[in-house]
Amino acid sequence: MQRVERPRSGMSTTSGYGDHSQHTKSGPYLDGNLKLLDTIDCANDVLCCRLNHDGSLLAVGLVDGSIKIYDAVHVRLLHSLSDEDTQRMRLPVTQIRFRIFGDMDKVEYQNMLIATYASGLVKIWHFTSQACLHTIHEVRQTLALAVNPLGQKFVTAGSDQQVHVYDEETKMKINTLEPSDSRDIMDGHRQRVYAAQYHPTKPNIFITGGWDDTVQFWDDRERHAVRHFHGPHICGDSLEIDTEHNHILTGSWRNDKVLQIWDFSSGLLIKDVPPEPLNASLVYCCQWLGKDSIIAGGSYMHMARVIDRGTLNTTGQFVELPQGVYCMDNDRQGHHPKIAIGSSHNIYLLRGEKKS
Repeated sequence: MQRVERPRSGMSTTSGYGDHSQHTKSGPYLDGNLKLLDTIDCANDVLCCRLNHDGSLLAVGLVDGSIKIYDAVHVRLLHSLSDEDTQRMRLPVTQIRFRIFGDMDKVEYQNMLIATYASGLVKIWHFTSQACLHTIHEVRQTLALAVNPLGQKFVTAGSDQQVHVYDEETKMKINTLEPSDSRDIMDGHRQRVYAAQYHPTKPNIFITGGWDDTVQFWDDRERHAVRHFHGPHICGDSLEIDTEHNHILTGSWRNDKVLQIWDFSSGLLIKDVPPEPLNASLVYCCQWLGKDSIIAGGSYMHMARVIDRGTLNTTGQFVELPQGVYCMDNDRQGHHPKIAIGSSHNIYLLRGEKKS
């Protein structure tokens, strides 16, 4: 069985993404502008999760290679996705993206998602029929996945230096991006990649981040990265572009400068987000939360927190979780977004609330 390498941290042999230090306190608790809606016990450790476009469905990827689809409104299990490949290999699901669809797409094409696996599999699922429609075999651990804003292409990255670009309709590889042979030119990653994100309004442009402490900018029609900036040490899904301000949010698994905001156009650092003084955490995942906030989660203090984008003050915390927070997503719906947070074998569904 293939061994899954993990980020350089207090690693878990169970989930592969964090430590399992014991806590003496009573359990998770909320503080500030967050409300717990429900808790889902997924029976196996959670490594990735994704809400669909309107927040009605939640897909959860587990360490045993299975995917569970939940009704995120009534909180009930709808579908379980596994096949002969995933049952034989039993290696973690590393990333999930719902298929982006247009108004003219047929209904049967709308109930689809793409998933990547530590085994190197990339699978396209029709989740309402629980059928795998297509499988791509990559010779590596595939760890990152992004779909372009038109839904025409998707890219994968992982344990090697290559980024593969696929046509969404044919599922054929249309380009492979990688660094130059010269070690004097930093036009691609030199170590494993954990995060990828297409620009929301530029269908050929995407960014990636990983262990080599760079964020690389790519044009999916070119062979090498077009530019980069140095700084973030990314060990999870902690890279996101904000359309309104054209800012990049990065989260790093390290002791300082764990959350940073960058200008997309110039690649220059705008600001460091200060840590929470009493509950500092090394970040595995982070996102923009609406127009006014940031949400981030990680290990060490096993917590997630919401930060006001203007003041950089913490406005909500979810702390003393059973393990580190290795994944999160929000439905991007208005001022009170629904949030999914994964820790241990649980998904916690929360609501962000503004209070006077």
